[in-house]
Amino acid sequence: MLVELGKPLEVIDVALAPPAPGRILVRTGATPFCATDVLNAQGLFGKVPPTILGHASTGVVEEVGPEVSGVAVGDRVVVHGTAECGRCFYCVRGRPDQCSVIFDRPAGPPVVGTLPDGRSVTAAGNVGGYAAMMSADARQVVPVTTSLPDAVLGMLGCGVTTGLGSVFNVARVVPGSDVAVVGCGQLGLWTIQAAVLAGASRVVAVDPDVTRRELAVRCGATDVVDPAEADPVEQVRALTGGYGVSYAIETAGPTDAQRDALLMTHRAGTVVLTGCAPTGSQVVFPQVPLAIQGRAVLSSQNGNVRMHHDIPRYVRLLEEGRIDPTPILTRTYKLEQINDSLADSRDLRGVTTVLIP
Repeated sequence: MLVELGKPLEVIDVALAPPAPGRILVRTGATPFCATDVLNAQGLFGKVPPTILGHASTGVVEEVGPEVSGVAVGDRVVVHGTAECGRCFYCVRGRPDQCSVIFDRPAGPPVVGTLPDGRSVTAAGNVGGYAAMMSADARQVVPVTTSLPDAVLGMLGCGVTTGLGSVFNVARVVPGSDVAVVGCGQLGLWTIQAAVLAGASRVVAVDPDVTRRELAVRCGATDVVDPAEADPVEQVRALTGGYGVSYAIETAGPTDAQRDALLMTHRAGTVVLTGCAPTGSQVVFPQVPLAIQGRAVLSSQNGNVRMHHDIPRYVRLLEEGRIDPTPILTRTYKLEQINDSLADSRDLRGVTTVLIP
């Protein structure tokens, strides 16, 4: 739990409230540690302690509150970083990735319990996955029937859906095309695998870390670029006859990476932005490539996923071995080792660690 900004996360007993209308209690199976929570712990994304971090997970439903439908006690579920209420302004316009359950909460994240000293505790991302039990909104879970282990299934709540959705739902990569993936952490490695599945003939992986570039090749990248060697934009253009790629998908976070992604595409190319820098960061794009040269610049909140449609599809891809979590899942930790997981993410040791209570 984030108890104080800039301090280590703590494991503390929380008295969870009975599930309110529309909410459920889920016994946590596994929660991947997300790199954004390194920034959250430092107070750079606006989280207000005390709050339970972890915005995507998996587990088994233990209790349902009033007005819950579509999920029952005993169901194994993916707890997703995006909701899908089906009724808000955005859902009825076909954009559940912007569902009001997540983004239109003037009172902030829901209060899910209290600390021994009486302070109220919230669930970050409306999930609070770094805990043995989650109080989640029922509109953020998808029941699944699969033999996939919890450590893999938990990654479907954010990493898998963002990576695959950025290729399939947002960029809509077509066979035979060139794709650059800027950043080869968890999101980038899932994105590379998705680009291969989509039939891209060239997949260029851009990352300063040699180990991650090696993992990118293992995931299907045909070329790798080290931005420390030379201008990454010029390196990508040199690989594509001077034109640039048809699709550039940024999965890194820094604003410079997003600018580079734009410039790596040829005229009329497609740029997909997934990363987040600290709140208040601004991206500066040169005007002519942005406004005159026909590029489509698209944002990807969790891969513009439609939970109940996409998650079962991605489960099948994992079951069939068409996408592989092995290069991405570095190790598992017990919940009481959460600060080791945070340190691994902060220091780029491995790719993804998963917390198993």
